[in-house]
Amino acid sequence: MTHTTDPAFEAEGSEEQETRGRRRRAKGTDHTKPEHSKAERVTDAEHSKAATVKRGKGVHRRKFLGGMAGVGLGAVGAAGATFALLTDASGNKAGAATNTATLSVPDLLEGTTSDSTTTFTLEAQTGSAEVLSGVTSTTAGYNQSFLGPTMKWTKGNVNVLNITNSLGEDTTVHFHGAHVPAKMDGGPQVAFADGETWSPTFTVKDEPMTLWYHPHALGTTAKQAVHGLAGMIIVEDSDDTTSADLPSTYGTDDIPLIFQCLAVDAAGDIKYDLTGYLSSGLSYPLLVNGTNVDDTTLTFTATKTRTRFRLLNASPSDIITIQRSDGGTMTQIATDQGYLASAADVTEIRLVAGARAEMVMDLSDDVTLQAVITTGWVRGGSGTYDFLSVTASGSDTPDDLPSSLRTIDRYDTSDFTARTITLGQSGATMLINGSAGTSMSSMAMISTTLGSKEIWTIKNSTQLEHSFHLHDVPYQLISINGEDPTGVELGWYDTYEVVGGGSIEIAMEFTDFSDDTYMYMLHCHLLQHEDEGMMASLMVTES
Repeated sequence: MTHTTDPAFEAEGSEEQETRGRRRRAKGTDHTKPEHSKAERVTDAEHSKAATVKRGKGVHRRKFLGGMAGVGLGAVGAAGATFALLTDASGNKAGAATNTATLSVPDLLEGTTSDSTTTFTLEAQTGSAEVLSGVTSTTAGYNQSFLGPTMKWTKGNVNVLNITNSLGEDTTVHFHGAHVPAKMDGGPQVAFADGETWSPTFTVKDEPMTLWYHPHALGTTAKQAVHGLAGMIIVEDSDDTTSADLPSTYGTDDIPLIFQCLAVDAAGDIKYDLTGYLSSGLSYPLLVNGTNVDDTTLTFTATKTRTRFRLLNASPSDIITIQRSDGGTMTQIATDQGYLASAADVTEIRLVAGARAEMVMDLSDDVTLQAVITTGWVRGGSGTYDFLSVTASGSDTPDDLPSSLRTIDRYDTSDFTARTITLGQSGATMLINGSAGTSMSSMAMISTTLGSKEIWTIKNSTQLEHSFHLHDVPYQLISINGEDPTGVELGWYDTYEVVGGGSIEIAMEFTDFSDDTYMYMLHCHLLQHEDEGMMASLMVTES
C-alpha cells in the first residue's frame, strides 16, 4: 500500500455570500490543465470540463439555500466531438409531460425482531424492467428486479443482514453513511461470490437519518448500481422526541424519493463506463423510485397536511436540484447525517451523487416538485422535470415544528491533526494522493487511530466535478473554497461536492471502531471516477 503523508494545513476563510444559484470561486488555484503526453491528452479530454465558478457579491441573506456549493460549467470534448454541458434551459421538460402515474413507494422490508436483534434478508438478483418506456432493460435489484426495499433500523438494536449474491459475479453491499465496524461496512475487502451469503452483524449507533445501501466491489460499483442495486435505509430512535414530532408514517406522510439519472441506448442497454457513455444514440432518463419521468409526472395525494420527503440522489454522476415549480419554499430538516440544528426554509436542495436530504412541506394547496438535472460527468442528463404533482387533501392542523431539531456543537479545530487529500488524474485514470485505487494493494492508505480528531483539506487538482464520500464517521464542513459554511452547510455530512479546481475542508472524529485488518474507504462518489481509481483506504487502529 502507498502510505500518505500529513502536510501542514492552512485555514482560509472569507465573508459569507449567499444568492440563488450561488457559485464559489476556488481561491489560489491554478485552473490550467496539467500537462500529459499526447496519448494522455486524448483520454484527458474525454473526462475534462473547464470550471467557471462564480461568487455572488453583496447579497444579504434571505433564505438558506439547501446544499448549494457550486459547480463547474463548461464543455467536454470526446471522441473528436464536443458535447455541451446543457443547462435546464436547453432541456426544459417542465410542464411538457403527456402522462401521469401514481408515485410508487418502495416496499418496507420487514425484519424479524427478537430480543432487540433484527434480522433482514436480502438477495441481490438480476431481472428486467422498463427504464425507457416500452423497452425492456436487463436490470438488477434486491429482492426484486429493480432497486430494493426500504429498511428501517432502530438505534441501539442489533442488526443481522443475511445477503445472498445471485448476480453471477462478485458483489458487496455497503451501508452508505452508517457508522459500523470496518468489517461490516461492505467495502471491497469483503466482496463475496455468486451463490454465497454474507451476514454482517452490528449494533446500530447512528442517530435518526436517511442512509442507503448499494454495491461497492472494486471496478464494478458503477455497473451494478446503475442496473438497479440501490435501496434506502431509515434510522429511527424510539426515544427521540424530535422524530416523534415529525411525519413518520412510511408511505403516508414519510415518503422516500430515489432519483437516478441513467444513460441508456435505444435497445435498453444501461451504460456505466466511459465507452458506454460516449456511444451514440443515448437517452438520459430520470427515474424516480424506478419510474421514468421524462414524459410522465408522478402523482401523490397527501392525506396529511404536513408531509416529509426523504431525497436520495442514487445517480452514478449527475447532480440533482429539487425545487418547487412555483418558486416557493421547502423546509429542510436534515442533511446526509441527520437533523439540522433547526429547520431551514430553502428554495433549492442540491444533491450531488450519493447525497441525501430531508424536507417537509405544509400543504394547504397543491404543489408540483421539479428536479433540475446538471451533467456531472462527460455526458449525462440535463433539464428541468415536473416529476411529482402533490395533491393537498389533509384536513388536520399540525403542531409547530420543533424550534430545535438537535444540538450540533461545531468543532474547534485548532488542535486537530491536519491532512491534505488530493483528487487527481492521469489521462483516464483517477487518483487520490497520486495513487489509483483500482486494487487494494495499489490505492493510497490513510492511517489514523481511534479517538483521533482530524481536519482534512480535500483539494481537487482536476477540472472535473467530484463528490467526496467518507466511510465510517460523519464530518463537518469547515470551509468551502475558502468560504465559511452557512445555513444547512452547518449540518453533518458524509458526501459533499468538490468543484473543479476547488477545495473543501472537513473535520471529523474517529470513534468506536478500530481494526488492523479491515479498512474503510474514501472516494469520489461519481461511480465512474471511483471505478477508475479515485478511491483510497482508511485504516483506523487502536491508539
